[in-house]
Formats: sequence, structure tokens, C-alpha cells
Amino acid sequence: MLKIIKNTLISLSILAIAFGICLFIQNVFLTETLIPAVFVLAVFLIAFFTEGYIYGIISALFSVLIFNFVFSLPFFKFDFTIPENIISAVIMIIVTIITGALTTQIKRQEAIKAESEKERMRANLLRAVSHDLRTPLTTIYGASSTILDNFDIFSKEQKITLLKGIREDSQWLTRMVENLLSVTKLDGGKVKLLMNSVPLEELIDSVLRKFRKRYPEQEVIIDIPDEFISIPMDALLIEQVLVNILDNAVEHAEGMTELRLRVKVDEKRTTFEISDNGCGIDAERLKTIFTGCGGGTAPTDTKINSGIGLSVCATIIKAHGGEIFAESPKNGGAVFSFSLNNEENCDE
Repeated sequence: MLKIIKNTLISLSILAIAFGICLFIQNVFLTETLIPAVFVLAVFLIAFFTEGYIYGIISALFSVLIFNFVFSLPFFKFDFTIPENIISAVIMIIVTIITGALTTQIKRQEAIKAESEKERMRANLLRAVSHDLRTPLTTIYGASSTILDNFDIFSKEQKITLLKGIREDSQWLTRMVENLLSVTKLDGGKVKLLMNSVPLEELIDSVLRKFRKRYPEQEVIIDIPDEFISIPMDALLIEQVLVNILDNAVEHAEGMTELRLRVKVDEKRTTFEISDNGCGIDAERLKTIFTGCGGGTAPTDTKINSGIGLSVCATIIKAHGGEIFAESPKNGGAVFSFSLNNEENCDE
């Protein structure tokens, strides 16, 4: 229903503009010579911007009637015996059919390309999953086996150290599973965003609480506007995005001494920016950082591959109708930023 209304409004708007231009030409230049060309262009645009053939063909017929009744002699009478009118009608219908066929083919190719891109991202995710699961599981298996094989030999402190490692890897595996569930459900359209107007300060407080549970010693410099700001979002998912990016900085930004979370607000959008002064991201990795095919800032990292987490971030932000970017400034470090609309407007 929405598509029908949209296509109808597009057709009527273009026809109205064409009609106004023709009136202008007739009254200012005192000629009807250019008027058929204007309606042909209008029909072309309608066929291009609407779906299928029907709107273009109906618009072509309307254009013929309007031209015949208003802009050709005898004025304000229908006369289909004039050859020029018949030729104009035939040309408009041919233009509609050709344009409709071309645009349909283009849209079909775009749909195939989009599906291919989704398949490529799924394949990248599977490769990343195989890597990300293998390493912590191997560590958990090794540590637990070591404890069992040397239970009477190891001291209490040694056992506690190994058990802490098992707990950390288990927590990370839990987070990765949560990320995978989020990205697959959103990609498959199985989950609708639970949009609510969320105060910015509450969002940041919740993110910091979760982040500090994992990294209690890591300071985050916060730079947000002083005034009260409320943004429409699915709060749990946006929290997940912010925590994922902060996690990525701690795990991959070697040499980092400063981690900053900044929020900027303008009339239409709110932009979140997470930056660090670590080792930066190489140019090749930047190209695929949100596809699930790698993505950490440190190429030598052997414990955690951030491709899953950053792929989740991209999917969540896209579902909100926003954009996400990553860059590595020349002076070092990495900057991740994403924008959300200040008014509710998302892809559900």
C-alpha cells in the first residue's frame, strides 16, 4: 500500500511540474513546439522513479490527454485526428516501455548485488567465527586440563590464575554469542527495533557501567553536551555498539594511553565518536573492518578478532537508519564514529 501511494505521489508531482512548465512556455514564449518534449521527459522520469510499467503508461496516456486538451488546437477540445498528437502518444508509450524495462533490469541487478554482498558478509562472519571460537576454547581446554592433571601439585594461587583465565575467556565467548545473535536476527529481519526516546546521559552511564565491569582500570574520557538530550533508539543495541567499540580499542589499540567517548549533536543527527591514541589501523584492514573479515587495530593480535563485534555494530547502526565510519588519522590512533537521527527514522 505504501509503495502504491509513493509511486502515485511521484507520478502526480512530476506531471504537475511538467504541466506548470508547459503553461510557462505557452504564455511566455507563445509556442507549443517544446511542450511535447516536456511531457516526454516527464514520462521518462516517472518510468524511471516508479516501479514497474503501469505508472509510466498511465502517465503517458494522461500526458497525451493534457497536451491534446490544453496545449493543441483546437484548445480545450479533444481531437485525436491530428498526426502530431498521435505521434506524441506513440513516442511517450515507447519511452515508458523502454525506460520501465531498463529500470526494472537495473533494480533486479541491484537486488542480486545486494544479496551477493549479504552472502559475502555471511561467509566472512563464518570465517571470523571459526577463528574467534577456536582460540578461547583452546585456551579454556588447555587451562582446565592443566588444573586437572596437576591439581595436587599446583598452589592455590596458580589454580586461581588459571581459573581467572577460563572465566575471562568464557565471558568473552558469551559476548561473542550475543553479538552473533544480534547480527543474524537483524540481518534476517526477525527482530524489530524497540525504539524509545532515551536520555543521552542515561545511555552513557549504562555503557560505562558495563564497560568498567570488564576493564575496571581503563579510564574513558567523556565529552558530551551539558544540555538535556533525548534520542530515539533501541537502547540495548546502541549500548552494545558503544561497548563493542570500546572493547575493540582496549583489546587491539596497542600502546593506547587515552580512550575518549565524545558526543556531538546538531539539528538532525547525534554523532558518537570513540577515539584512541593507540597503534592505529592499517589501510587494508579499514576497507573490510565492518564486514566480519578482521577488524582489530593491531594486526598481531592472537586472542580476539574484532570482526564479529564491529560487523554487529555496522548492522545495528544500519537498522537504525544511521551510518558508521572508521578512520586512522595520520598522527596515530583510531576513530570510530556513527550517527543516529534525532527523529525516529529507521529500517525495520
